Amino acid sequence: MISCEQSTVCGAGDMTMRVHRVTMMAAALLPFLAGCATKGFVRRGLDEQRVSLDRERAERVQGDSTLRADMAREVAALRNDLRTMRDEFGAKIAMVEDKLTFAFPVHFAYDDASVRETDRAAIEKFATVAQRYYKGAMITIEGFADPAGTPRYNLALSQRRADAVRDYLASKGLAFGQLKSVGMGESRQVRPGAERDMTGAELNRRVVFVVETGTDGAMTAMVAAAANQ
Repeated sequence: MISCEQSTVCGAGDMTMRVHRVTMMAAALLPFLAGCATKGFVRRGLDEQRVSLDRERAERVQGDSTLRADMAREVAALRNDLRTMRDEFGAKIAMVEDKLTFAFPVHFAYDDASVRETDRAAIEKFATVAQRYYKGAMITIEGFADPAGTPRYNLALSQRRADAVRDYLASKGLAFGQLKSVGMGESRQVRPGAERDMTGAELNRRVVFVVETGTDGAMTAMVAAAANQ
């Protein structure tokens, strides 16, 4: 016969064993539960990352679409301005490699390097176009002379003409640092041999603008638009 005292001890022992078993089961389940929690955390992180990437992708696509639309508008506006330069000022525009040349009817009196009043509107139009579409591009002003006089004198005269136009462009807002003037002397004559008051001599006393685009992709697109309109 088991006494109450023995029964109490046995009951306490059973309770201890049950607690121990529960503790052991909890310990065994802990890694599993922790693993589930970790997987849930990682899954949430991946979902958030996926949402973020999708949003960035959508924004990038929208940005690219906006950029293309802006570029299309700029190219259309450039074409209109260049058409005006051709129609109203008689400019001849051509592209050679990554350079865009503007041959304007900007001419000079015999043995003179002053910018004429009649040519200022054409130069100002070029300044406006360069400021809007070719900002920061190097622009070379090439000056020319007719064959009257010695080659040395004509070289100096053509340099003074290029300098005069460079200074005028700078006064209209173009950065002086992006302007380079070069005297070409009596080279590349439009009317070979024409000088002084001869027919066509004035065509030899001129300047040509050369816009260098370099590796700027957007500017190269603008140059292509100018040459292929």
